[in-house]
Amino acid sequence: MKKYFAIVAMVAACTFGMTPSVMAQDEVADAAAEQVDSAAVDSAAIDSVEAPAVEETVAPQEEEQGLHKTLKTKFIEGNAGFMSLVAIALVLGLAFCIERVIYLSLAQVNTRKFLEALRGKVEANKIDEAIDYCAGTRGPVAQISKKAMQCLASEDQNDIATIERTINTEAEVQGAYLEENCSWITLFIAMAPSLGFLGTVIGMVQAFDDIERAGDISPTVVAGGMKVALITTIFGIIVALVLQVFYNYILSRIEALNSNMEETAMSLLDMCVKSPKCKK
Repeated sequence: MKKYFAIVAMVAACTFGMTPSVMAQDEVADAAAEQVDSAAVDSAAIDSVEAPAVEETVAPQEEEQGLHKTLKTKFIEGNAGFMSLVAIALVLGLAFCIERVIYLSLAQVNTRKFLEALRGKVEANKIDEAIDYCAGTRGPVAQISKKAMQCLASEDQNDIATIERTINTEAEVQGAYLEENCSWITLFIAMAPSLGFLGTVIGMVQAFDDIERAGDISPTVVAGGMKVALITTIFGIIVALVLQVFYNYILSRIEALNSNMEETAMSLLDMCVKSPKCKK
């Protein structure tokens, strides 16, 4: 019995002695597993947060590259020869439009303020100062006023009929200057869609040539020529629309300047009639 109890006591001691160590090892293993799982979850969360940002930064670059490549591809597919002619028409037309816009912007002045200052000099009988004032001001209004003041200051052309005739002649000259190069803009407006339609005809001819060579009418055979026809037409119409918008804006500025010149002519005649140097 004593041996039996001694054996049981030894087995129990060994069992209870190993249990804490085993439990400690299990706890360490569980803690390590939890740390690994939490690290995996954190990394997944970080990836989920950073992924949209990466996609957002990459997506625009891909879109920009895609748009550039698409335009380049369509330009080449639209028969580079005719597409180059349409592009040249656009560049030259825009060059003339920009030149006219700059010229008309510089020609625009405050007409009422200018005429008030000029009237004050004419009423004070300072015609030479009025001529210098007109010469130092840009625009057609100042040029018309300068011619009128020069007639008023002369001894043989200071009658009202001569002054009126001089004003009308100078107004026509200045109006021609305002409309200079506008004919070139209208030319390119008409040329751009014409080139596009010419490309359309050539594309249709190409499509029929492909059908003749293939000996069969199928969408695959016709698609190439039809694509050339449609692309050249689209680009030609777009160029014409862009130039037409600029041309209408230029015409509106010319009309405004013509109105200012008419107002100036009436005011100049009134000034000259009231001046003592004018022969009635």
